[in-house]
Amino acid sequence: MVIGDLEAPRRRRLGRRRSRAAAPGAEPDAVEVTRATVIDTDPLPEDGAGAWLDAALRDRERTVGDAIAILNRAIEGHRLAAADPYVAEVGAHQALATRVGYGSGEQVAEGDWEAARELAPPRASRSLLLTPQQRLAALLSGRDVALACEELALRARLDLDQGRGREAALQLRAALETALAELEGWRGTEAVAQRLHELHGHRAAVAAAAQRALEGGLDPEQLDAVAAALGRLEATLRARTTVL
Repeated sequence: MVIGDLEAPRRRRLGRRRSRAAAPGAEPDAVEVTRATVIDTDPLPEDGAGAWLDAALRDRERTVGDAIAILNRAIEGHRLAAADPYVAEVGAHQALATRVGYGSGEQVAEGDWEAARELAPPRASRSLLLTPQQRLAALLSGRDVALACEELALRARLDLDQGRGREAALQLRAALETALAELEGWRGTEAVAQRLHELHGHRAAVAAAAQRALEGGLDPEQLDAVAAALGRLEATLRARTTVL
């Protein structure tokens, strides 16, 4: 993996800068853009590079997903090494541009390529674009409240998606127990009440997975149980927000 900067004015990292007056309508300084290149070290045959690129583009979701997973492993390592909780993983949707290609060893080591294709960003439906904005407006106006279990569930989802099964199980146990307490206030809503009953049925499996996480790695059945319970918890939280 190669991490580099695109040509852009760098931020000043050393020394103190005094505040200064900003002219009306002045644009902020350009920001630094990071380029991450994930390289498959298995060599390609000279006559098969084009076929490899075509296959990678056909399975673009897997191609990009595998690269993002490797990048996030490095980010996770940096977060732990620096003991900085504000270093966060990234998602494919956050990229300014995504390219898939091939090149010689020297080329890819410099983040360059011989041939590449730029992928179009994924298109979200109008409902997916508007729903977060509506929820944000409700949170900021006080018409809705942020639940602790929502944040815990998001952390569990991130851990699970990034292959951190032990962490996901431990986070999910806290998220599930918190959700069962916090969502009692919405039991009068039929959609939430039905899902709460279902969530209670996942408690034993989640608790067992979390206990196993304290002792070591989870087996495939327990990982499946964590994924299933987390999916039902997320569905319950969505049901709550749809009736606000």
